[in-house]
Amino acid sequence: MVQDVPAYAFSEAALRERLTDPAELEHCARAHHDVVTAAAAGGPTVPLPLATLYLGDERATAALDAGRERFRTALDRIAGRVEWAVKVYLAQPRPGAGPTAPAGPTPAGPPADPAPGQERETGRAYLNRLRGARQQRELRQESAMSAAEQVDSAVRELAVGSVRRRPHGPEATGRGRTQIMNAAYLLAEERSGQLARTIGRLRTATGLDGIEIEVSGPWAPYSFTDGGVHAGHP
Repeated sequence: MVQDVPAYAFSEAALRERLTDPAELEHCARAHHDVVTAAAAGGPTVPLPLATLYLGDERATAALDAGRERFRTALDRIAGRVEWAVKVYLAQPRPGAGPTAPAGPTPAGPPADPAPGQERETGRAYLNRLRGARQQRELRQESAMSAAEQVDSAVRELAVGSVRRRPHGPEATGRGRTQIMNAAYLLAEERSGQLARTIGRLRTATGLDGIEIEVSGPWAPYSFTDGGVHAGHP
């Protein structure tokens, strides 16, 4: 699927300016996604990257010819399959679940003198409290990482391919959540129900109560058309 566009609006400089504008970038990305989704509804579809441009039909045809085998391999891989995104977050501790670290910078010394009738916390007790809070955070992080690996292993049992990406930072997830795992999986279309049941079981499994699991899809298999996927189970 191709579209003719006016050269003045899609020169290198014009395109760079448009795609550095967050609102315009979102508009272009959504339009690109809508086209890919519509095409994928009719059969296996290999999406090209956003803003793939060719200076004429001849160059577009030459690019298709040059990538013929790669495109055929990708089409064979994704036929009858869809992409699901699975993200795992470190759940925030419930109020009263245990000590937490101070929200601001660590003070240089113990707290100021208490109000009348209260005992002053000793320097050693203060440091022990901070050390305990730090150790608890580290244990929660380690436990969440282990739980995320269990989620990944369970979903890969259903998938024919998987991709692990760098977790998003707080600018994307919000400051109230810490993303532990950011993954995509290629599943046969008929296994969507199995995925839902697997995720439901994981969400209530003993030992996985320190995480939150977020699932989205099915999507056109954007992540599995360039050959850079990890094999899963058939």
